[in-house]
Amino acid sequence: MRQTIHHLRVHARSRGLFEFTQEVRAFVRESGIGTGLLTLFCRHTSASLLIQENADSSVRRDLERYFDEIAPEDPQRYEHDTEGPDDMPAHLRTALTQTQLSIPVEYGGPLLGTWQGIYLFEHRRHASTREVVLHLIGE
Repeated sequence: MRQTIHHLRVHARSRGLFEFTQEVRAFVRESGIGTGLLTLFCRHTSASLLIQENADSSVRRDLERYFDEIAPEDPQRYEHDTEGPDDMPAHLRTALTQTQLSIPVEYGGPLLGTWQGIYLFEHRRHASTREVVLHLIGE
């Protein structure tokens, strides 16, 4: 049994979904581990991780609009606003999604479905570089 870890930086230009599937595939391929379990962990409280369709960009736009509706920026609505009006909505959006993913690995690659991609879901309006830790264990 072997394991390896990598700190991946994902650049988000603004709020939204940013795919980094290819970087994950490259990490798994370069690890030399053929079968195992890949864990991804987002080290932030205002960004999250999603596995989502990567063929039709309207899916991402619809998701972003939905989260705008359920966790809107509204200064009258929240007590916490330390980093501005998008601060608390970003925390709510993270709480409703996930900061960790587990993906099986077989034949040297993540076992994603045909139309699945791995995304950082940035919940703040400004550009950010986010850190996602990749941990792969297997043989």
